[in-house]
Amino acid sequence: MQLYDLRFGVIGWGYWGPKISRNLATLPNAAVTMVADSDISRLSSLNVNQPWIKTTTQASDIFNSDVDAVVIVTPVRTHFQLARQALLHGKHVLVEKPLTYSVDEAEELVALAQEQKLILMVGHTFEYNPAVNELRKLIHGGDLGKIYCIETERLNLGLFRNDINVIWDLAPHDISILLYLLDKKPVKIKVQAHANLQRHIHDVAHLDLEFDDGLNAHIHVSWLHPNKTRRVTVIGDARMAVYDDVNKAEMLKIFNKGAEIHADPVVSYRYGAITIPHFDEIEPLRLECEDFANAIRTGVQPRANGEVGLKVVKILAAAQESLQKQLELNTLLV
Repeated sequence: MQLYDLRFGVIGWGYWGPKISRNLATLPNAAVTMVADSDISRLSSLNVNQPWIKTTTQASDIFNSDVDAVVIVTPVRTHFQLARQALLHGKHVLVEKPLTYSVDEAEELVALAQEQKLILMVGHTFEYNPAVNELRKLIHGGDLGKIYCIETERLNLGLFRNDINVIWDLAPHDISILLYLLDKKPVKIKVQAHANLQRHIHDVAHLDLEFDDGLNAHIHVSWLHPNKTRRVTVIGDARMAVYDDVNKAEMLKIFNKGAEIHADPVVSYRYGAITIPHFDEIEPLRLECEDFANAIRTGVQPRANGEVGLKVVKILAAAQESLQKQLELNTLLV
């Protein structure tokens, strides 16, 4: 029997659980040894195809097992209690985005992880995308010049949720990308959202974020769109760049285009070449799992650590508050 120095338990065997497990299993001297899910039918195929992995319908069985780390891939409203119990049982934790459903809960988990001297990490997978990392280098290296604005789009037809709205479901990805690209947080947020299919669940939303240096960002998220879109557009005064996660062949394009005003008040336009940089195609989820394992083994905080997750939750909570105020204003106008 092979001995592993790092054993993982996975809670939640829906869409992401098997994907994360597959990547964890490829890490050196590491293995997923236990999986929990409340739906026994989800575990049946696992029992047949990977019988060496123990299965259970009780998360507490994983907390009381010999696993070193727990991966939590469950609905967001369950994140806090599950992550808290894992940390109290001395387990390192990787929890899917967003970290929690409230700022207070996120702050408590970050403090608890620090107190227990354990790694707390959030599944901000796009921070590990090679194209996003290349875009970050372009921004910080000054290749794009002064950044005027950033627009992100995360659109698709579904998957509809009935426990959270589209902001909490999709916007964590784009917020985490923005924070990673810019290394700064917004100072103001404004939200517009619409509940088209379910009365109290907003399925289309627009978030406007302002930064203290004048830069602004616009996030568009939707469950109700005919085309799958995952795009980030960065507008600089020297160049512009588009990261298109759906276009695997040309995931990042740099445009030598711009507009300028000199002495003459008429705007002049610049049209130049389009550059498509090359970078290694490595699955971001694999890099995320590697970072988690390395953090456990070395004690060095991972890129998407608990503090980063807390910053994202704070922005999500501010967006929700802005939306609520807008709804109250709309009610007054009727």
